[in-house]
Amino acid sequence: GVTCAKLGEAEVMVAAGIRDILIANQITGRHKLPRLANLCRQADVKVAVDNPRNVIELGAAAVTYGAEIGVLLELDSGMERAGVQPGEAVLALARLITQTPGLRLRGLMTWEGHTLDISDPTQKRQAIERSIGLITSSAELCRSQGIPIEIVSGGGSGTYKVTPFLPGMTEIQAGGAIFCDVAYQNWGVDLQPALFVQSTVTSRPNPQRIICDAGFKSLPGFEASPAPLGLAQTVLKVVSSAEHGALELASPNETLEVGDLLDFVVGYGDGTVYLHDEMFGVRNGFVECVWPILGRGKLQ
Repeated sequence: GVTCAKLGEAEVMVAAGIRDILIANQITGRHKLPRLANLCRQADVKVAVDNPRNVIELGAAAVTYGAEIGVLLELDSGMERAGVQPGEAVLALARLITQTPGLRLRGLMTWEGHTLDISDPTQKRQAIERSIGLITSSAELCRSQGIPIEIVSGGGSGTYKVTPFLPGMTEIQAGGAIFCDVAYQNWGVDLQPALFVQSTVTSRPNPQRIICDAGFKSLPGFEASPAPLGLAQTVLKVVSSAEHGALELASPNETLEVGDLLDFVVGYGDGTVYLHDEMFGVRNGFVECVWPILGRGKLQ
């Protein structure tokens, strides 16, 4: 299966023939719930939930539109984002879900993203184990009270070396590692980068500054700065405004001229891919395929 963050992305996946989908986010509101119910009639779509009010409105939408909505109860394993607290709070919400017509409790989910910035491998593993222990013990608590828990979902590209091998986990939600951008490299993912943005040099104000046409509208750097390729000089900093990228070099560069191409390793794929219409598949310097990015702008 696949994981999406938005209902609109899940609709694209279903239209493409994918049938096992987790929307790892809460879906709420009268404009979205009918769409979710319709999607659940077409495919095995599951959605995160962490609030009794959301449970009730999901159930009402399921009954109204003749669907069964599968839900994964989200718990907070330390990231302090969405999710109920582990243990009894999970059990209480799980009971409500099982008592709500139109809903089917499929399992639990979490995201131990707060462990990504831990650089020491031993300390990182220990932190991941503590976090995952909270969801697996909560799953066992539910089972001990007669509530079936089929799916225990968590993990991501920054924890994929540890999380899937811990007892009790049934799936992970890793995705960004296929690109291994600068951010994921900083988080310890030791794969080769595979996502690049090609820009054009538009100005050379001085030998130690390069201006290109890739600003934050096409190459954002909010998790990590994009990394230019092929420069012999040390790059002191990469600064982006809306339409311009500016590189400050430690020593002069006399080779790049206006009109030359400059490739960047993407800083953070999650914030870059959806900005573009197409993705070009390149092998040995030749474009082999062009993929439309159908999920672009599907933020609702």
